[in-house]
Amino acid sequence: PGFAAARVATTMFAVRRAIPAVRAAGARSFSDAAAAAGMTLNFSLPHRSVYFEKSVDRVVIPGMEGVYGITAGHTPIVSEMKPGVVDIVHAAGEEPEKYFVSGGIAITHDNSLTEISAIEAVQLDEIDGDAVKDSFAKAKTAFDGAEAGSMEKAEAQIQMEVSKEMAAAIGVAV
Repeated sequence: PGFAAARVATTMFAVRRAIPAVRAAGARSFSDAAAAAGMTLNFSLPHRSVYFEKSVDRVVIPGMEGVYGITAGHTPIVSEMKPGVVDIVHAAGEEPEKYFVSGGIAITHDNSLTEISAIEAVQLDEIDGDAVKDSFAKAKTAFDGAEAGSMEKAEAQIQMEVSKEMAAAIGVAV
């Protein structure tokens, strides 16, 4: 299963254009819901909902400016996600459920609701290491053969970056 590089590139471009406007809206304030009993997660993909109004203990998100954790009462934040692993801890002390996401947006509201909207996501244990290596190799070949500044070169670069992050997530060298 490969990623639609053009779709990812278009979305990433649109998201990157929106982030400065969100940052310019002002400094973050502390949540009024700091005493909330738990947090709620909505995790959606274009073709399905992974979780809707799911009560969880915490979520760890691969933000463009670094990986960060969200718990109940977290300060509201809007973040662009980079390719990486989303960890969902359903209850304190449990092992996290791990999804690789190709990118997207995470929004945490002041009522302890976090919404994750990803282009594509797959549980780590469903990723085929050989397919990831193959995807990286094909993208590298396309990148090396594409004209500088072309859409083909940009798409191949995105696919290489996503494949590299996916490989790191499952412990495979590319």
